[in-house]
Amino acid sequence: MELKLLNAQGQAASNVAAPDTIFGRDYNEALIHQVVVAYQANARSGNRKQKDREEVSHTTKKPWRQKGTGRARAGMSSSPLWRGGGRIFPNSPDANFSHKVNKKMYRAGVCSILSQLAREDRLSIIEDLSVEAPKTKLLAQKLKGMGLDSVLVITDNLDENLLLASRNLPNVLVVEPRHADPVSLVFYKKVLITKPALAKIEEMLA
Repeated sequence: MELKLLNAQGQAASNVAAPDTIFGRDYNEALIHQVVVAYQANARSGNRKQKDREEVSHTTKKPWRQKGTGRARAGMSSSPLWRGGGRIFPNSPDANFSHKVNKKMYRAGVCSILSQLAREDRLSIIEDLSVEAPKTKLLAQKLKGMGLDSVLVITDNLDENLLLASRNLPNVLVVEPRHADPVSLVFYKKVLITKPALAKIEEMLA
């Protein structure tokens, strides 16, 4: 598998050899969907809390007499049918939303995503990406000169200047290879990988 090596102007200068086991896999939509859903589900904090009819503030007095008023029978104002009443099946903070995905499935899903990005010409390699100062303007100008507006940058050397310069750009994310999650890989239009980071990805997903 050959991946494009971009120069400082964002043009393809040459090609870089990449293993087919990572960047040449078939597109497995079902597996990618499962991996992405599991990643998002495992990121949920599960801190929702609702009150049942025992926990809402109410009086235990019967609102009106049982018969003769013409209205429906009512015993307490905490009834789920009433405004301000408790929920019938309330959400609890101990809800577990996690999905289990085996390591082999997760790696296969990430490889399938990387392979599809390479086929769609959304994945490229660069020698290195750095800025002289932690200025957002410098990084924005560099990416604009390369023709990149929405990009995920995977770099081996996450220096402070690059990290600080990218924080205020809404469509730019700079991460290390171990933090390249499937959701980010799918979300951004372009994925830019430095040469040292490519070696680490090959080692992680081998």
